[in-house]
Amino acid sequence: MAGNDPLSDALGGLDNAESVGHLEYTVQPASNIVGSILEVLYDRGYVDGFEYVEDGKAGLFEVELKGAINECGAVKPRYSVGAEDYERWEKRYLPARDYGSLIVTTSHGVMSHYEAREQGIGGQVIAYVY
Repeated sequence: MAGNDPLSDALGGLDNAESVGHLEYTVQPASNIVGSILEVLYDRGYVDGFEYVEDGKAGLFEVELKGAINECGAVKPRYSVGAEDYERWEKRYLPARDYGSLIVTTSHGVMSHYEAREQGIGGQVIAYVY
């Protein structure tokens, strides 16, 4: 039975697979937002890679883990954040300053809060990872 929030299910599954030491994890069903978040995780060095596989249904992502994730999860409800307010949300969701990353959806796409701060744009906090 599928959950109601594919993003939360995907991040919770990644977190569980990392904590027990698995080297790969299958995220199912695939969605555009999950793919975008996996790209951010890959760019920030939390996963070794991922691949979309069409299975005739919704598709799935096969993710190669590297043991770099201590904790990750979805932020519910989605909070709006201004370009100058990232520090407040860092304090709330991350264990230390400049340790980990918030994942933000903006008008320029899904990115880490470091990129959004650099570009001077706000958005909505949708996930965290460290």
